[in-house]
Amino acid sequence: MREIELVGLDGGNLLGYLAAIGTLRVLTLAEPEAAVRMSWVDKGCWRPVVHHSRISTGEDLVAAIEGRVCSESSISPAWEIGKDLTLTRSEYGGHLRAGASNARPTQRVAADFLAAFGSDVFGTGTKKEQMADTELRTMSGAGHQHFLGFMKELALRTDKGHVKRTLLEPWDYADDRPSLRWDPADYRPHALRAEDPSGDPIKTMRGANRLAVEALPLFPTVPEGRQLRTVAFYDLDRETEIAWPIWREPLNLSTVASLLASDEVQKADRSTMTRRGIVQVFRARRFTEGKYRNFSPAKAAL
Repeated sequence: MREIELVGLDGGNLLGYLAAIGTLRVLTLAEPEAAVRMSWVDKGCWRPVVHHSRISTGEDLVAAIEGRVCSESSISPAWEIGKDLTLTRSEYGGHLRAGASNARPTQRVAADFLAAFGSDVFGTGTKKEQMADTELRTMSGAGHQHFLGFMKELALRTDKGHVKRTLLEPWDYADDRPSLRWDPADYRPHALRAEDPSGDPIKTMRGANRLAVEALPLFPTVPEGRQLRTVAFYDLDRETEIAWPIWREPLNLSTVASLLASDEVQKADRSTMTRRGIVQVFRARRFTEGKYRNFSPAKAAL
């Protein structure tokens, strides 16, 4: 197995982590017959390492990813249901049933995205007829920021250079919108600022956002009690947090998916995590500021 360290990504940053496991998913789906794994190495921060049976250089890695994320053809039909996840339960239920009927064991990308986006089982808040959606959703159209619309825009505007700068170089935040607000740096509060930051140009890493989109199917939504929950999210002291694991040994995509869904990761008991091969768990708080959701800087739980 060849090893390629993704020196641009920091596992302690939610956007960086999502970009890492999104990369793992893209590479796995691109070559189902290849052996593809991911591990993490401590370099002052946790850096992901791709283990691949065929790809041996960073340039080849970027080339393999480019064809899967940098074109109109990379847009899943699931992203075409609207600009935002604000459909009625009836409308979304129709899309879910169509996605399920069209899914095959080796062709289920749209169905997996739809399962991650939300459900028609419950409404949302006071809008009982509107679909309940993922806890990773950060915007719903306010300020011309559209969750699904931005995903499509990222597919059309991301190129090979964006992917390379994201994975293989220190982040320079040299790209303009769109951003999906998963990076703590996307939060620009008014407090303690001499000027209103709302007019500041958005600076982000476009390639990271594009790759992070590919991680969404690893966070399906699940009805729990009388509400819809998203894998890896939990409530703590009346606040919503997301927890994600870091591991040393090379793991494949299905094993990573099972770790993300484990309640043990949320509890982050040191002895249990050690037995599971998990060396760190990060947690970030999701909060709402105005009409947008944001995520706090992560804290290490171990």
